[in-house]
Amino acid sequence: MKLLPQPLISAMLFLVWLALNNTIHPAHILLGATLALAIPLLTSRLMVNAPTIKQPLTIIVLGIIVLIDIVKSNITVARLILGREDNIDSAFVWVPLDVSDAYAKVALAGIITMTPGTLSAEFSEDGKYLLVHALHVTEPDALVAAIKSRYELPLMEIFQS
Repeated sequence: MKLLPQPLISAMLFLVWLALNNTIHPAHILLGATLALAIPLLTSRLMVNAPTIKQPLTIIVLGIIVLIDIVKSNITVARLILGREDNIDSAFVWVPLDVSDAYAKVALAGIITMTPGTLSAEFSEDGKYLLVHALHVTEPDALVAAIKSRYELPLMEIFQS
């Protein structure tokens, strides 16, 4: 067992401890160092391996796409909820997943949930489908195609070779 299983976390814990206490008194330095060593050691069994990022620049492009979609969706949702109630046509749609990386799946579910008007409800038991609730669905196939092309494809580039 390594003394510092997570050296960056240890350093961050130490610095945050000192910052929160707003002092560099020797007692706080000693306590901060003790916590910075003990907490990662005690929680090391809970740590998972970090994902391998294949295309880091794609993260920036995906981030821009998501931000644009969030703004557009906010406007669309505002129009829907301020308009006539019968204009809302919500539905649950199963999205088949081509992505197999667990981190990419979680990122996809998070992106969908962050975008107003859509919500990730659950993964199928085999992990090959994601159930998405959308506030306004005129064509389920178009929603699936948009999710796959705008979010899943870049996530596959980021997390898979």
